[in-house]
Amino acid sequence: MSKRIERGQATRQRLVATAARLFAERGYEATSIEEMLQELQVSRGALYHHFDSKEALFEAVLHDIEAEVAQATVDASRGARDPAAALRAGCEAFLELARTPRIRQIVLTDAPAVLGWQKWREIEAQHGLGLLKTALRHAADAGRLQPEQVDISAHLLLAAVIEIALMVARSANAKAATQQGRKALAKLIDSLVG
Repeated sequence: MSKRIERGQATRQRLVATAARLFAERGYEATSIEEMLQELQVSRGALYHHFDSKEALFEAVLHDIEAEVAQATVDASRGARDPAAALRAGCEAFLELARTPRIRQIVLTDAPAVLGWQKWREIEAQHGLGLLKTALRHAADAGRLQPEQVDISAHLLLAAVIEIALMVARSANAKAATQQGRKALAKLIDSLVG
């Protein structure tokens, strides 16, 4: 790989990492392009070489964070002995992450407003829906769910997890909201694959 390409990739990574930090600390609206450029000491041209708008940069940040969240849920469910336990572990990991300022601000607060509900849901589906479908296929293979119910159950579970995460993110008592959410998700998962 040429030095020029490596520098370009390094600049892109720095832009995304800095934007993620600033968006998490200040929110999308309160973060200006000028602040990012100043902090990174790069030109406006360098930014626009990689991203055609602040919204495009935000979308790249969101994809990176969603990939991290997906990996955390996979890690949390690894080693679970049955499909229901794996689903509970992954969903609980997501709820814990929903309590962090980074996830709360970028994924749950700003993303629907900045990108619109439809685009936000598409990105959520790219990262979370596939994992849920895989877990539910394992449940179907184990005889715990009808195979024709995998797709609709994945959509149902994704919607429930996101709504509970939004509730946690907006709650004055995130710890209590997380506990309530865990109980509700456990019941839902048990009703699907229990």
